[in-house]
Amino acid sequence: MNAVLPLPPAANVLSLTEIQRLAGPDMQAVDSLIRRRLASDVVLINQIAEHIVSAGGKRLRPMLVLLAARALGYTGQDHVQLAAIIEFIHTSTLLHDDVVDESQLRRGRKTANALWGNAASVLVGDFLYSRSFQLMVELDSMRVMRILADTTNAIAEGEVLQLLHVHNPDTDEAAYLRVIERKTAVLFAAATRLGAVLAGAPPEQEEAMARFGMALGNAFQIADDVLDYTADVDTLGKNLGDDLAEGKATLPLIHALSHSEGESRERMARALVEGDSSALPEIVAAIRRCGSLDYSRDAALRYASDALQALQGLPETPQTAALRGLALYAVQRDF
Repeated sequence: MNAVLPLPPAANVLSLTEIQRLAGPDMQAVDSLIRRRLASDVVLINQIAEHIVSAGGKRLRPMLVLLAARALGYTGQDHVQLAAIIEFIHTSTLLHDDVVDESQLRRGRKTANALWGNAASVLVGDFLYSRSFQLMVELDSMRVMRILADTTNAIAEGEVLQLLHVHNPDTDEAAYLRVIERKTAVLFAAATRLGAVLAGAPPEQEEAMARFGMALGNAFQIADDVLDYTADVDTLGKNLGDDLAEGKATLPLIHALSHSEGESRERMARALVEGDSSALPEIVAAIRRCGSLDYSRDAALRYASDALQALQGLPETPQTAALRGLALYAVQRDF
């Protein structure tokens, strides 16, 4: 997105490559744990799980647990299990999302539902949810379980909220923000809060980490929604215009609809109602004409700036610099 985000004076920031190097040993431990705990004597579960794990992805959410915990001085190993739990929850929501959205492509590969069908995808998603709760119980922390139970409930609410607004051209920005907070940002916030909880951080540091995660999640999702109208399909790893095809009114389109009238607005509204991806070139032209991409980028930048602000006053560690780097990455990436 080539966004420029002002940084606090003398703030140390790591690049994505440096972040991945810093978190590398812990992330390798997370990947190993994920593979061990995905194993099942039900062959289909193993097949679908391997398909998902081998697809890779950015693994930002589990990385946030690791970085937040280490940033606040945690020296144990339970952060690895918590990171795996967060990734299991995220992956299960992806399986369910792809069924609801009838998606055919994710991370440049066919979705599980495209290969094995909807029923198998939903049920393996349920398996991942239940496995995440088994891992939670092993940690024997009521505080951790409460945070994750509340988070998964909020995610489910977000899914239903989004469903209520599908193919609805009258969806406004406030409704959109309510959806992305629950669908995306709450899991980011849980990841960073849990890192603080593990570290035994004081309440003000825990709340700062949670604010960071929430703001980062919102910035990340808005940037993602901009990319759906601007990115290169090979880089993005999914079909361009999927949001339009699925009838999702995201911020660029919501802004364009609210700043258009007559035939132009009617054409955009009709394309959203019908999920007409063939209208994508017209929609993109209208979005650009209304300044909706810049408006949406600015919104993402504001949330990323809020994320940076939340980190001020926290201990200055390499992991804190890494968290700053992720705030920049969220709004500067092209995939």
